[in-house]
Amino acid sequence: MARVNELIIYRGFEHGAILNDMTWIMRHFRRPEDGQEVRERFFTCMHGLIDLAGTYGFEKNLWHTYLTFLLVNHENVFSMGCEIKGMKEGSLMELAKHDFAIFQDLFAYDFTELERTLQAGFFEEILNYRSAGAAGRVFNHRIRDRICELSVQLGQARDVEQFTQHMVHFYQEFGVGKLGLHKAFRVLHGAQGVEIQPITNIMHVQLDDLVGYEIPKRKLIENTEAFVEGRRANNCLLFGDAGTGKSSSIKAILNRYYDQGLRIIEIYKHQFQDLNDVIAQIKNRNYKFIIYMDDLSFEEFEIEYKYLKAVIEGGLEKKPDNILIYATSNRRNLIREKFSDNLEGRDGDIHTSDTIQEKMSLVSRFGVTIYFGSPSKKEFQNIVRVLAERYHVTMPEDELLLEANKWELSHGGLSGRTAQQFIDYLLGQKTR
Repeated sequence: MARVNELIIYRGFEHGAILNDMTWIMRHFRRPEDGQEVRERFFTCMHGLIDLAGTYGFEKNLWHTYLTFLLVNHENVFSMGCEIKGMKEGSLMELAKHDFAIFQDLFAYDFTELERTLQAGFFEEILNYRSAGAAGRVFNHRIRDRICELSVQLGQARDVEQFTQHMVHFYQEFGVGKLGLHKAFRVLHGAQGVEIQPITNIMHVQLDDLVGYEIPKRKLIENTEAFVEGRRANNCLLFGDAGTGKSSSIKAILNRYYDQGLRIIEIYKHQFQDLNDVIAQIKNRNYKFIIYMDDLSFEEFEIEYKYLKAVIEGGLEKKPDNILIYATSNRRNLIREKFSDNLEGRDGDIHTSDTIQEKMSLVSRFGVTIYFGSPSKKEFQNIVRVLAERYHVTMPEDELLLEANKWELSHGGLSGRTAQQFIDYLLGQKTR
């Protein structure tokens, strides 16, 4: 097992402590003089495997699943080359096979003697772990199940060629590392600089869940499909009244096109100065990234929009083809405007038209603008009907619509959000 230090491409694992300790144990457990340290390291490793299973929802052979977890998360020149596009034969493929042969030995390791020497009768539970239905806190079910499935495939691979095929296929299907295994991300600025961190709990909303707004949804779909298919697409601004489904539409777009390589990074206006660092981290990856800005607007004294303008269009460096900016706002022009902007000599500003153009220049950088307006009374009632049927609310229609009208008068007016809140209220009652 000393061959782990002969790995060429797959080195420096983020979660490699268990691998390092287990391979040390495999080399030393027959030495009586190392007996105490072997036991301490072994039980530490068992704790780590169980903790990993609880965090990610893994089951069955936790040793195999752990090794698989290392492989699917290791971002290197081979794995990143495979993601989405695949990898052709060549020197890099041969070097990867060298590493995979070492991992295949780890998968095939017989723990019988080690278990007997350490009197670890419980080890059978580690190799046949049952998760009791726990989903884990990090991966969604689909990713978790696919990693567990891959661990079985790798454990049963007849040779290194088949082992390699399984890994390449996974990288093509899901990608590698956090950008491959997660849908959405946020930006943190810590001691190590700008970090893109996964968001692990995403609302699983679909476009069909948004009742009405067929024309706005179609415009959003057309622009996004062009983007994920590698055709020319535009930055997109969804604007309009509050509660009309702008943010939900973007979440639904993510869920629809995630398996085609679409990812979303949420960023707030106080983080715009980090945009260039974020783009530098993602511009050479084989995914399509939407940088998402929710509820975007600026007061006159806020100058963060100048960073955004430079990033969207205007800097010397061309914006990468795999990045678009999608924003939602209740304001059509994003920056607050006043009647006094048109008054001559406002605050001593000689060139008032230049001031207005400065404010308008940001929204003009969004090639697609989509309007989401408040529904009419009739449209609002239709939304209530559809949602009531979807959630199996049993109430006579006349009574349902009467109560819905009462609700909207005191809860924000006519909007899809108000309709959903009304249905949630009904569902929360003991009787309905």
